[in-house]
Amino acid sequence: MKTAILIPARYASTRYPGKPLVPVRQPDGATKSLIEMSWEAARAVPGIDDVFVVTDDPRIEDAAHRFGADVIMTARECENGTARCADAVARAGLDADLVVNLQGDAPLTPPWFVEALIDEMIRDPEARMATPIIHCDRETYGNFVEDRRRGMVGGTTAVCDRFGNALYFSKEVLPWLDPQKVAEMDVIPVFHHVGVYAYRRETLLDYAGWGECELERHEGLEQLRFLANGEKVRCVEVEARGRVFWELNNPHDTARIEQALEAMAQ
Repeated sequence: MKTAILIPARYASTRYPGKPLVPVRQPDGATKSLIEMSWEAARAVPGIDDVFVVTDDPRIEDAAHRFGADVIMTARECENGTARCADAVARAGLDADLVVNLQGDAPLTPPWFVEALIDEMIRDPEARMATPIIHCDRETYGNFVEDRRRGMVGGTTAVCDRFGNALYFSKEVLPWLDPQKVAEMDVIPVFHHVGVYAYRRETLLDYAGWGECELERHEGLEQLRFLANGEKVRCVEVEARGRVFWELNNPHDTARIEQALEAMAQ
């Protein structure tokens, strides 16, 4: 199964303009841009045939070329990363059987998260797309709750049925938990949705033709378009294996990512 990883990146982010080019301090004191770190994360996944940065912005294109990435330029009107990936596949005529969307704000994504999606798509030919979820540890759950308390959008949570298919995704912390009971829980029953997707090529192209749905518009979550159109989203539970996972959603997340890099280097 031929597989390509696409890294969608846009400069004009509403919440954090210029986010792909934000410098992140490395454990050795040097800095790398968020998009370069995401590209390196994609290249660390074994068995991938192609890796492309996909963007509409020449500043990101120039930066990507400087660190050696292949780039596909897309339409400026792409409303989210999935739509940008679909546009890139159509424009470049990519013939990959499986397309992985590794979003450019998740440089801490371990390679085994992506491998788990590919394995699931191979195991079940009926699965048309898949995305990873991970049980929240106490620190991550606390960060989610604190971000919401401060009126900030943090990570995304997922609620699934017993067959492993998504019921809903939200930027709220779902399900709601009684704060007095959380301290007594051995396992916190909240799943952090990791913003990585594997699609069969035809499923990705279908997405582009559906148009934005109301839930997607309210939550700002592209994957809700699949659910609104009756498409199942397979959620694959993955394990952190001691790694800290966090996306860069807000400016203060840069420090969280830098701290995680320091911990990984020790």
